[in-house]
Amino acid sequence: MEVKSVKALTVAVAGLLLLSCSLAYGQAKVGTTGAQFLEIGVSARADGMGGAFSAVADDATAMYYNPAGLVQLGGREAAFTLVSYPAEIQYMFAGVALPLTFGGVLGISVYGLDAGDIPKTTYEYSLGVPGWTFGASDYALGVTYSRYLTDRFSLGVTAKWIDELYEEERATGWAADVGTCYNTGFRDFKITMVISNFGPDMKFISQPYPLPINFHFGAAIDVLDGGRHQATFAMEGSHPSDNLEKYNAGLEYWYSDVLAVRVGDRFEYDLSGVTWGLGFRVPVGKERKLAVDYARQNFGVLGDIDRYTIGLSF
Repeated sequence: MEVKSVKALTVAVAGLLLLSCSLAYGQAKVGTTGAQFLEIGVSARADGMGGAFSAVADDATAMYYNPAGLVQLGGREAAFTLVSYPAEIQYMFAGVALPLTFGGVLGISVYGLDAGDIPKTTYEYSLGVPGWTFGASDYALGVTYSRYLTDRFSLGVTAKWIDELYEEERATGWAADVGTCYNTGFRDFKITMVISNFGPDMKFISQPYPLPINFHFGAAIDVLDGGRHQATFAMEGSHPSDNLEKYNAGLEYWYSDVLAVRVGDRFEYDLSGVTWGLGFRVPVGKERKLAVDYARQNFGVLGDIDRYTIGLSF
């Protein structure tokens, strides 16, 4: 591909992202979108950095944070995340990424939220009818393709099928994520743009509702790269279609590419606060490497929320 063509394509993609974001802003209504489970982070590593991860995303969870980052994988990789919320609410993510022989990386991901047993209420039993409950769950299946367009610029696209089920009623739909990543070549300084959950309205029974479209702009740079010691600082800003702008910042430190310590902060969130996390990577056999990450975030009156992610390179 000629350099001029690549530059033109880069400008076109950036313009499309900004235009889509502008359209989302024009339709923004605070607190009116559905399928909110799509906004839950899927990586303990990312949450340990305060969620500032779109410009760092270099593992299998890039399928969620920035599909353009998936090309940074050195081989096949799988990841699994589990989050336990109060009231017995469980959230999980599983994904696998496979480099393709003809170029690029293919990713398949599954997202699931289970709200557990919810008491049914009536006028007579406002706190719930004894022994009478119903279930609520949300699922999504994603397919991602990412590839380099030049040696420094990558593009990734994810298509998602969405299913929300409440008792015997359900709503289905689809959405797409588009991400870009540009590496300047200086201290691995990267600039990213991502638009997520862009798609048509879903309908529950007879009531339509929009998806939680979000536009992210991120940057990350290696502030320390001295043999055994490596540290990356990342920042990110986002504009959701149903809320005000939000900001994230985080730092990740690695010792000998084995042990990691992370810290981050979230700004302009309803429940803001410092997050932190730990991680380690160890060889498992000749060609496999196991990664385990943990993060903790304070949710105010809901207490601390723990996240665990297990990754395997093979």
